[in-house]
Amino acid sequence: MILENILSFEIYNNTGTEILVALATFFSVFIILKLFELYVLHRIKALAKRTKNDIDDVIVEYIEEISWTMFVFISFYISSKLLTLPALLKKIIHIIVTVFIVYYVVKFILKIIDFFIKKEIKKRHRKRQGEDTSLLAVLNLLLQGLAWIFAGLMLLSNFGVDVTSLIAGLGIGGIAIAFALQNILEDIFSSFSIYFDKPFKEGDFIIIGDDLGTVKKIGLKTTRIEHLKGQELVVSNKELTSTRIHNYKKMKKRRIAFSFGVEYGTPVKKLKKAGKIVKKIIDNIRIAEIDRVHFHEFGDFSLNFEVVYYLDSREYNVYMDTQQEINLKMIKEFEKQGIEFAFPTQTIHLKK
Repeated sequence: MILENILSFEIYNNTGTEILVALATFFSVFIILKLFELYVLHRIKALAKRTKNDIDDVIVEYIEEISWTMFVFISFYISSKLLTLPALLKKIIHIIVTVFIVYYVVKFILKIIDFFIKKEIKKRHRKRQGEDTSLLAVLNLLLQGLAWIFAGLMLLSNFGVDVTSLIAGLGIGGIAIAFALQNILEDIFSSFSIYFDKPFKEGDFIIIGDDLGTVKKIGLKTTRIEHLKGQELVVSNKELTSTRIHNYKKMKKRRIAFSFGVEYGTPVKKLKKAGKIVKKIIDNIRIAEIDRVHFHEFGDFSLNFEVVYYLDSREYNVYMDTQQEINLKMIKEFEKQGIEFAFPTQTIHLKK
């Protein structure tokens, strides 16, 4: 009799039977979810560790981070579908469900983004110890911020808020802010362009206009260069992405052209010998490769030769040492052969 009274008892058009079924459903779903966490997830985790791929480990780790309150709510939500509930309570449950779903979806997306960015940071550190990866960390923060903003707009839209007018208002404000921060934003986006396109890296020797030096740090707004003269040169990233840059670190070998002149009146035999001397000097230098030596032109006060050779080094000091060696040997050999280097002279012929 008591059982019949309980089963026939009604609360908000829900009989005792329906309420008991809903309670049984709640506990059943909760127990199933906990068993999944304790046993099934444990097996999946063991399998994930055996694979070479790391992404499955991240997914398992994410599922493990889901709190027990989520299990309680899922159980409550499923069991509530079996009952007749007031409109206000239904709306509250709908809001909570939406918030939970959006929250955990965004958390999952951010975990995947964080995984790939950290993987890229480790990869860059392995390739080059001490490489600055602060821009990747900044990118990670920007993506997280954008993800939460997008999630917030989705929630507002789902709750009946007109996000179109809100976005329009934010857009006008954003344009005003963008104009105010135009130069800063251009430098920031230029820094990402430098970081991912890699026209140069830290440690590269570059020439920008009349300035040349070694890149020391690529920052969010500026890049710092140790000038060849010794001072630190600070250049905005916008300027670096909008000008021509000579990157000598990318150069596998250096092409060098230089000229010299001998006196007018030098016999043809000695002119031919001069070219052969220079060719032999460069051939005897291990890291140098001769391209050509030519009697180039009749200058104002000299017979000019042009020499082109390649150097198997991109280092500026090595180039200067090699050129110095060539110059000294040329002076020595030309003295032996009686070939005179020209210097500016002027002969005046007077007629009587």
